[in-house]
Amino acid sequence: MNHPYKQHGAFSWCELMTSDVEAAKHFYGSLFGWELEQADVTCMPYTLIKAGGTPIGGIMATPPQAEGVPPHWGSYVTVDDVDATAKQAEALGAQMCMPPTDIPGVGRFCVFRDPQGATIAAITYASTCGTSD
Repeated sequence: MNHPYKQHGAFSWCELMTSDVEAAKHFYGSLFGWELEQADVTCMPYTLIKAGGTPIGGIMATPPQAEGVPPHWGSYVTVDDVDATAKQAEALGAQMCMPPTDIPGVGRFCVFRDPQGATIAAITYASTCGTSD
């Protein structure tokens, strides 16, 4: 199976967290020709990024719990079990930034900082989340 939402270890999503969503949508939409679509996938406004009609990422406002964090792109890696991955990451020296958390209708994710200081997210997608192929 080669679908990035199902393949353990595959990069599967990129997400921009920013203080100015509208400016980011204008900039990236103009720069890359991305299709931008409002989505109801979280408990906050979220913009899906599509390339060639395929969802590839999202844009969201910085949530209150991340206040003070500068705008940045984050990458998600698909894993078979987010909770097990979080435990293993901590055992290998990672620091949890966001413990395993459910996103209704999407899946379960966590965010951690590796021992060198780089941040990445791991996600297990819900079986109904965009995995038709």
